[in-house]
Order: sequence, then C-alpha cells, then structure tokens
Amino acid sequence: MIPILTGKIEHTVGVALFGLTAFFWVFHGLRVAYGALHLPFIKDFAPASDADCPRISLIFAARDEEEKLPAAIATLANIDYPRLEIIAVNDRSEDSTGRILNEFARRHERARVEHVETLPAGWLGKTHALQKGYERSTGEWLLFTDADVRFAPAALRRAVTLVKQRNLDHLTLFGDVEMVGFWEKVLITFFGMAFHIATDPHRVSDPGSWTYVGVGAFQLLKRSAYEAAGTHRGLAMEVVDDMKLGKIVKQAGFRSSVSLAQDEVVIRWHAGLGNLVRGVTKNFFAALGYNVGLVLVAAIAMVLTDVVPFVAMFIGHGWIRVLAVISVVIAVGFHLGVNIVMRVSPLYALTHPIGAVLFCYMLLRSTVVTLWRGGVTWRDTFYPLEELKRGVV
Repeated sequence: MIPILTGKIEHTVGVALFGLTAFFWVFHGLRVAYGALHLPFIKDFAPASDADCPRISLIFAARDEEEKLPAAIATLANIDYPRLEIIAVNDRSEDSTGRILNEFARRHERARVEHVETLPAGWLGKTHALQKGYERSTGEWLLFTDADVRFAPAALRRAVTLVKQRNLDHLTLFGDVEMVGFWEKVLITFFGMAFHIATDPHRVSDPGSWTYVGVGAFQLLKRSAYEAAGTHRGLAMEVVDDMKLGKIVKQAGFRSSVSLAQDEVVIRWHAGLGNLVRGVTKNFFAALGYNVGLVLVAAIAMVLTDVVPFVAMFIGHGWIRVLAVISVVIAVGFHLGVNIVMRVSPLYALTHPIGAVLFCYMLLRSTVVTLWRGGVTWRDTFYPLEELKRGVV
C-alpha cells in the first residue's frame, strides 16, 4: 500500500511540476513570442533625408582591438549620413589600436580620437572611455557602439526615421551576429531566445512596463535624455553597462524601444565555443547582480523549463508527457522563430536543450570564477567584487 501511495504522490508532484512548466511557456513564452513577431525591422524604414538628419556623435571605446578594428572602421567611413562625427576612444591599448585610430582620423575629417592613458579610481575602463567620448562630443543625438561593429551605409538614416516616427528618446538594435560552426550556432541562437524570454523586448516601448533593453552594438539616444539619466557616471562600475544604460534612460521617464537590424548592423562576437564561454565570464554573474541565490534559481528554472520537458516527452506517461510536449512545442517554435530572424537553419531549434545546458554551465562558471577570484578582470584591469557590487545599478 505504501509504495502505491508513494507512487501516486510522486505522480501528482510530477504533474504539478510539468503543469507549472507548461503554464510558463503558454502564458509567458507565447506572449513574448507574439511580441517578438511585432518588433520592427529598420530595413522597413526609409532613409531620412538630409534635412531630417540631426547631428549624431557616434562613440566607441577600443582596447587592443587591432584585429577587428580595421574592418569595423572601414564601414564607419562609408556611413551615408550628413552630420556625423565619429569619436573613437583608445582605452589604454598596448597594441596598434591607437595608431590605427590616428590614421583613420587623419584620413576622415569627421573622425576624432581621444587617448586614455590612465584609469581613475571608481571606474571601469569601458564606462570611463565612453564617458570621455561623450564629453568630447557635440551631437544632438549620441550613438554608443562597440569597436568591432560593422554598419551598413544607410543604417543611421533608417534609425533616425524610426525614432522620429515613433517619437523615441532611445533606440537599441538587435544586430546580426556572425556565427561559424555548429557550437556557435547552438549557443548564440539559444542565447538570443533566452534573452527575449528574460527581457520581453516588445514591451520596452510601453512606458508602464518594467522591461528595458540596451545592446552595446547600437544605442541611439537623445543627448538631453542621456544627460538627464546621469550619463555613464551613473554606470561607472556597472559591468553590464549597455543593458543598464537602457534601464536608467527608461527609469528617467524617456521613451525607449527595440528594433531588428539584421544586415544593417553586424558583429562577430566571440569566435568559437571556448571563447564564448570565457568571454561572458565577467557578464553573467554581473547580470544577476552578483546574487548567488538568483543564479541558483535561474539555473534550476532553466533546467526545468528548457531541458527536463525534452526528457519527459520520451520517458513520461499520461499528463506528464502531455504537458512536456506542450512545453517542448512552444520552446522549439520560439527557438525556430529566432533562428529564422538570425538566418540560421531552422533545424538548430532542435538543439534547444543542448543550448540550455551550455547556458547554465556558463552562468554557473561565471559565478564560481568571479567568487574564486574575488572579482573580475576586464581589459587587463582587476576589479574587486565588493566594488562591483556597490556599483550595480
């Protein structure tokens, strides 16, 4: 009798657990997926005319970027925009980055270079460099980007049309990520889907929602909004400064939105699985505010929603299998949509649980490594964990 009773309890608990998982995918996953379908593509917006183009200051920080920098600045030179200044900040580089930027500025009159020799206390290298770039800028609008981003010639004109039509103060773009090989596609497409689930980008434009997004490759915002939000001084020790820039702008009461760039903005992220894993070591724990409890909750939740249903679909019975199938169908369908937008084979949606396991590993690794080291090393500078915690926005 006791074994039978125990089996019934276990089955009931299992049904409840998979019921919660299915509930998550039906009521949150489908809602976010529906919103994602309505994110605008900037290619659908006509390039703004010269008369409608405000002055823009494009600002980026570079440290030891000699490999990726030439290809990126070549596209900057070809940007078709009438009132554009490009401010490159060389952040204490030890390679030929400074020389490459100086040569670029000599050839292009709209480009200027700021060289940072020392890092003051209380700042991360990147946030300090972007602040220095802003202080030298003159644009009515500011475009913060990264040193390895490649732009299509009409990207800025299209973005200006979008922000004017929708009366925005801040626009961030999901760019096209170049992916090479099986593992990059598995991990980056899952990351794209998980990012949507976590941030719900479509609701960013709703002033009443809590959601915010900021992507380092492209953040265009009014100078007045940036200054009212506190500039990068308010993000001085914030590792995930791009996301938190979106946060402080929205919290300051300004209108923010997200759009899809595809070929208009392209980036080659970290090359290879190993570099991807190492490259986010400083970010993942930081994204959860250096809170171990949140890390464990996030990892367990991801296993339950993105891995366990795939197993239960084959070995479960009755309602457990039915609920697992519901979860898997929605998860794979969402992943499929992300793959289509990212121009990756739809078959990679079937790697969903593999991507989830890798993502959990990266999150836990980021946490353990940061705690073990007592901080993070970024751009060859070590930042103690206690200082980073105080700087969380």
